Amino acid sequence: MNPESLARPLRLLHVCLHLLVTVLLAVAAGRALTGQGPPRVAVLAAAVTLAVAYAAGAALPLVRRSRRAAAAWLAALTIGWLVLLVLTPDGVWFAFPLFLIELFLLPARVGTIAVAATTVAAIIGVAGHHGTLTAGAVIGPGLGAAVSVGTVLGYQALYRESERRQRLIEQLTATRAELAAAEHAAGVLAERERLAREIHDTLAQGLSSIQLLLRAAQRALPERQEVAAGHVEQARRTAQENLVEARRFVRALTPPGLDGGSLPAALRRLCAVTADRSGLAVRLHLDGTAVPLPTGHEVALLRIAQSALANTVRHAGASRADVTLRYGDFGVVLDVVDDGTGFDVENTGGPGGEAGFGLAAMRARAEELGGTLAVGSVPGQGTELVVSFASPGAGGSAVGT
Repeated sequence: MNPESLARPLRLLHVCLHLLVTVLLAVAAGRALTGQGPPRVAVLAAAVTLAVAYAAGAALPLVRRSRRAAAAWLAALTIGWLVLLVLTPDGVWFAFPLFLIELFLLPARVGTIAVAATTVAAIIGVAGHHGTLTAGAVIGPGLGAAVSVGTVLGYQALYRESERRQRLIEQLTATRAELAAAEHAAGVLAERERLAREIHDTLAQGLSSIQLLLRAAQRALPERQEVAAGHVEQARRTAQENLVEARRFVRALTPPGLDGGSLPAALRRLCAVTADRSGLAVRLHLDGTAVPLPTGHEVALLRIAQSALANTVRHAGASRADVTLRYGDFGVVLDVVDDGTGFDVENTGGPGGEAGFGLAAMRARAEELGGTLAVGSVPGQGTELVVSFASPGAGGSAVGT
């Protein structure tokens, strides 16, 4: 239940209060007119004055906005009621709506004290008119006061609880919105990282190969036109393959090398293409029985192998490279070794000082799927890159197994 739903019963209570005041004052005035004795005119005047004062206060917005105006209005009603109570015992009936007004306008503690004082005044007034203190004179005002206090204070407690719950709901909604925004931002960042890795492992490497091939063609011209034409044809095929790769990774599809084939077959084609384009002796070694891996793992292993061989071609100055894929109970391990110039792993981001992003992207690929990646290199003694994924239940990394 929210505060808006509690406001409707409150408006209904105000309407009932207006009707109750009207009826009670009308009854008091009517009984005075039909009764005997000189106070008839005074009772009628007091009832009309009290009705006018009540209507004026209920209609003025200032009473609802200003505590001072509300206190003045309550004081006027109290004085008018006391005058009416002195003139006729029927004035005691107005005590019940006065209880409600006091509880609504005053703080809870002050309002309860005011109700108690009004109850005492009502009992004294009735007892004075009857000349004796009867049980009815005490029970009537006392019961009316108890009902008024219980109703108003209960409503106020319910309203406060409703407001507290509404604030909690608003906080929860805001928290959910913040969480959704954070998840969206994380998703955007993850997609950016995925595209950055794919671009580095496909387009960037392909463009680098095209550049090397076109340079080789340029050097072959004009004497060796057939050789130059072969390099240009290789560059064209590389560009075509990169276009296919770009379309597939934008759609988050598997690489063409794995589409309908196994990981060893894809690695064998990668080694052959790399050797054909670069002149580097690249060999694939398969150890153990190949088993199907989750698509994400196969994609990661193929992309890491692509990036590692591209770094070897561009930066290592190597004459050969060996790619080893090992299967076993421990999981799967991919090992890429070259006999190039190597580099200082502790002080540089990668061979040639340009592969820092490539190594970071390869490591991120492996760790994203629960694998590990390690790089070992010594200047002048080549480089070894090892990436591993443990099989379910293996209980740890497969590196070095």
